[in-house]
Amino acid sequence: MGRGIDFNEVYVEFKPKVLLYISRLTNSHDAEDITQEVFEKISRGLEGFQEKSKLSTWIYRIATNTALDKLRASSSKLSSEEFTDETEDRNVWIDNSKVPVDQSLVRKEMGECVREYVDKLSPDFKTVIVLSELEGFKNKEIADILQVSLDTVKIRLHRARASLKKELDVGCDFYHSEQDIFSCDRKPIPVKFKPQKKSDHS
Repeated sequence: MGRGIDFNEVYVEFKPKVLLYISRLTNSHDAEDITQEVFEKISRGLEGFQEKSKLSTWIYRIATNTALDKLRASSSKLSSEEFTDETEDRNVWIDNSKVPVDQSLVRKEMGECVREYVDKLSPDFKTVIVLSELEGFKNKEIADILQVSLDTVKIRLHRARASLKKELDVGCDFYHSEQDIFSCDRKPIPVKFKPQKKSDHS
């Protein structure tokens, strides 16, 4: 295999990371099966890996393409909206084992609330958000993974964040708690008033 790269070592190191990534990207009960498919492709392609890019980039490229095939198969509607407003980068997915328990719970709730809206994004937008905000990749690394230009990544991230911000402003109330923790509450769904029917005896 490519310059002595051992597949078993690659599998042990990257399988948990890829499974988590696929789970985040597809929100699918088939994440384990998709991950297995990813590593079958890695096994077949590892011998020809020429290290023109980092091994992790190559692996995430395969994982992304495999996951996007699944996403696009279940969602034929891609986003065509244009956004021009300046947006705020809200990195709300914070993984920090040292934060207090109550703070962790608030962030977990906020993450679940936000994830509902992330899942509604088009596959292209969702991918850059997950790679940037959840996986922690830099824009240049995302460009290498997606095999697009750096400018394309910047544009997609800008539009994805704008789209997400627009939806969050409608569905969530963001605030700082008494402990100065950035938090959010779901806005209540408005209940349509139904006029009561007049009684026949009235």
